[in-house]
Amino acid sequence: MMINRVGQITTLIAASLLTACAVGPDYQRPVTATPERFAEGKQAEFSTKAIEVTWWQLFKDPQLSALVNQTILNNHDLEVAQANLREARALYLDAELNLAPTVTMHNNFTEQLRSTGSMNNRAFVPRNLSLYSTGFDASWELDLFGRVRRNIEASSDVVDVQEASLKDVKVSLIAEVARNYFELRGLQNQLAVIKQNIENQQQTLDITQVRVDNGRGTELDTARAAAQLDSTRAAVPTLETAISHTIHRLSVLTAQLPDALTANLSKAMPIPTLPEIVAIGNPADLLRRRPDVQMVERSLAASTARIGVATADLFPRVTFVGTVSLEATALSSMGAAGSGAYSLGPRISWAAFDLGRVYARIKAADARADADLATYKQTVLNVLEETEN
Repeated sequence: MMINRVGQITTLIAASLLTACAVGPDYQRPVTATPERFAEGKQAEFSTKAIEVTWWQLFKDPQLSALVNQTILNNHDLEVAQANLREARALYLDAELNLAPTVTMHNNFTEQLRSTGSMNNRAFVPRNLSLYSTGFDASWELDLFGRVRRNIEASSDVVDVQEASLKDVKVSLIAEVARNYFELRGLQNQLAVIKQNIENQQQTLDITQVRVDNGRGTELDTARAAAQLDSTRAAVPTLETAISHTIHRLSVLTAQLPDALTANLSKAMPIPTLPEIVAIGNPADLLRRRPDVQMVERSLAASTARIGVATADLFPRVTFVGTVSLEATALSSMGAAGSGAYSLGPRISWAAFDLGRVYARIKAADARADADLATYKQTVLNVLEETEN
């Protein structure tokens, strides 16, 4: 008898799964109009070839490459992005497991005292009742309208968002390391030029003073030379402070104390030079490659999937629940003949009297998707503008 019932329920489940559908809109990647090439990319020094992934190595500067490698290995912002990605992947796995039955174990003990009114003068039924129970409980939601599948879809898109975010943090950090390194070398070269100017202006002042002492010059010439020398000297502290700040920034980017790189970077070195031809790619490749564009595009995909999650609440939710257990009124009787028990059947829940809230959540999900679409379009324009500039 039990086998027949289980067979009937299994047939019902299979039929339900075959007729299941996923409500809500299916995601379509937005079509974005882009120029065939960048307007400023027609100059001879630019190429539409794909950009080098390790572009900083094109400068052939060992210190720059070492700083970038240290940043990739040690930077704490990257650690945060990596942890966020691990979290998203774990939540995606959790969402996927909702397609499978949930099985838990229970061990219960109940002590019950019945009222005399509920006994109906049945003397053979004891008022005091102890009940021991141990077994397994299982529940399985039939995803008839795609609520679980849309949630898995959204979770997968969030993983993509976090992967793009990790790339974005990495790209931004490498760019910041390179910018600060170039700025450092530029400041050091400026300081070297100013110190040379100070030396030259000091010689000019000395010559002017000699001329005055010999009666062939004026005090005005000496005053002018001294004023120019003082003005040039005044620029030195500002440059030295800027150099220190830049070294501190590079130290922190590589996850070190602010003064950790002072000894290694204090010596002035030439500013790295670009190769003769710089690859900038084309607009279509840029949009596919840029992690900030990938982030907002995947966020839009997740928002679209969440519309389906919200829409599925308009329909009944069918869950099969079952229990297999051993029950007895005495612990010593557990496992004895006749102590086995089971229950199996469907549970149907529906927000029939709460549809106002369901519609509100659908509208909120629609609005979120509209906002993400607008964000995507604006991000594309910003990226194209940034690249042209």
